[in-house]
Amino acid sequence: MTRLRLRIDFRPDGAIGPGKIRLLEAIREEGSISAAARALDMSYRRAWLLVDDLNRLFREPVVSAAVGGRHGGGTELTDFGAALIEEYRAIERDIFAAARPRLETLEAALAPEDSRPAAAPGPDESFGKDPALMPGCAAGLKSLSRSVGGAPACAGPGPAGAGAADGPPRKRRGRPPRVRPAEAP
Repeated sequence: MTRLRLRIDFRPDGAIGPGKIRLLEAIREEGSISAAARALDMSYRRAWLLVDDLNRLFREPVVSAAVGGRHGGGTELTDFGAALIEEYRAIERDIFAAARPRLETLEAALAPEDSRPAAAPGPDESFGKDPALMPGCAAGLKSLSRSVGGAPACAGPGPAGAGAADGPPRKRRGRPPRVRPAEAP
């Protein structure tokens, strides 16, 4: 079955798409961010950050904290949060209905399932061993050059022909390195 996914970019730092809408629906069903995160197999931190993004994007919050109670509180959708879900789903239905004839044309052009080639290689394999084509060697940010021996390299800042390892350091995930105070001489 062909699916059509909708992502609405309101500005460079603010968007809604199927993931955020599904999270809001899970919060409505489960009654808390943590339970919604578990239901979607997502970390609590990731879910909280997505909700925070939505609350900052709009004038009105999409969720609010439910304080106390027998079950210790939780999170509930605001009226605006419920309206956001309904508007997004309505836009999605309208777009799918408008695109249906064209999607059917494209579906009719698909090769049968059993005649398709094997799945494409994963992200690290799709570029072979050519470091110039690996992710992180983006056009416009770094230029391609030939390193010694004729193998392509991703040239970053620094001496001509410098390899990808000589470019800017990659961002490190996890905790930042511990900085220790300098010792007095």
